[in-house]
Amino acid sequence: MVSTATKRASLHTLGCRLNQSETLLIQQRLKDEGYEIVPFGERADLGIINTCTVTNLADSKCRQTIRQFVRKNPGAYTAVVGCYSQMGAKEIAEIGGVDLIIGNQEKMSVVDFIGQEKNEKPVIIRDRISPEDFSIQFAGDAPFNQRANLKIQDGCSFICSFCIIPFARGPSRSRDYANLIDEAKAKASQGIREIVVTGVNIGTYQTGDADLLRVLEGLNLVEGIDRIRISSIEPTTIPTELFGMMNDPDHALLPFFHIPLQAGSNKVLGEMRRKYTISEYLEFLHLARESVDGAYIGSDIMVGFPGESEEEFQETCRVFLENPFNFCHVFSFSERKGTLAAKRADQVPIEERQRRSAHLRRLSAKKRYDFYEAHLGKTMRVLFENPKLDCWPSYTDNYIRVVAPRDAMNGADLANRCAEVRLDRLSADFVEGEIVQMID
Repeated sequence: MVSTATKRASLHTLGCRLNQSETLLIQQRLKDEGYEIVPFGERADLGIINTCTVTNLADSKCRQTIRQFVRKNPGAYTAVVGCYSQMGAKEIAEIGGVDLIIGNQEKMSVVDFIGQEKNEKPVIIRDRISPEDFSIQFAGDAPFNQRANLKIQDGCSFICSFCIIPFARGPSRSRDYANLIDEAKAKASQGIREIVVTGVNIGTYQTGDADLLRVLEGLNLVEGIDRIRISSIEPTTIPTELFGMMNDPDHALLPFFHIPLQAGSNKVLGEMRRKYTISEYLEFLHLARESVDGAYIGSDIMVGFPGESEEEFQETCRVFLENPFNFCHVFSFSERKGTLAAKRADQVPIEERQRRSAHLRRLSAKKRYDFYEAHLGKTMRVLFENPKLDCWPSYTDNYIRVVAPRDAMNGADLANRCAEVRLDRLSADFVEGEIVQMID
């Protein structure tokens, strides 16, 4: 490994919360090895770029980011890791200045592969991904910044016809239960109060006799963890026992769901190889809404899947509008080599995908606005994050973005503190609030 005397390292994450969680663990390892961590864009002796390959645009952003780092730091040792490294190592190797390319199997050990000098040609490590359950080495300092991601699972065995991730990250596998609880305890000891449970398909978590419910119960017992939020979870994997946890005032699990829909047409869902029908999805959606008062329900929706007609797109819009969704992330279909959908001849034109995407995003913005507006006048609990220039940002338990004035509470430091805040005014994509009382 490279001598770390006065060495400066810069890391950059593209893509999902899971990538963010993994990058932070790599960063901690670098700090333990003596590196100074500097913001991406500053001069550095080492760069590690954790990549995403979920769409063609993601691939393009990865290449752009790699070139940006190399231009800024021509003498730096440059390592590229993650999903795009797993699937597109050849394309990355053609970028001048790259020294190391590591796929997902070995990326958490990237520090062990960093060389003393730059390489003439990049070293490529892209092993087959093991189907075995795993543990993660964690150490070092992780001071509060915002909600902390906790990886409990990796990979996916569902094989939807449009998705490259099962090939990039391998089959579904789970993290050792004791290992993830130990990391949660370490985060709590460092001051972290909110954990976001992350993975590729977290509802499939199962190792020994531990499932997702046991993970949540275990995290709830960790002293110092006041909030637990579940990231995206597949609709066919959600246990209804979550409702009771969310309703229990003594349980840290927050009333928040992000449940991918992908399409509102049974025909399109079938061709996507999703594991539910619209009626099955909506039955669960309404049960969640009725069972957990005030819950935020978000979703993912894809537009422009091959063969999707205008009528089928309008059906998706209708399902989204007429049911209790509060927001959706909108994705335009992207042809991923190696997937079934990429081979189809009935691709929707790019311009039409963009039109549908823009239309659905407008519908989603209105839905979120209405959800925020319905909560005006209420007093709700928030956890303040690091300050911005003129405000203290935060989120309510049910994921309403709230800001309070920077000079609130006589200018006291509110970072990582809980408060009761009255939601007063809508402003753009957040709510302005007034602190009623601090509660920690």
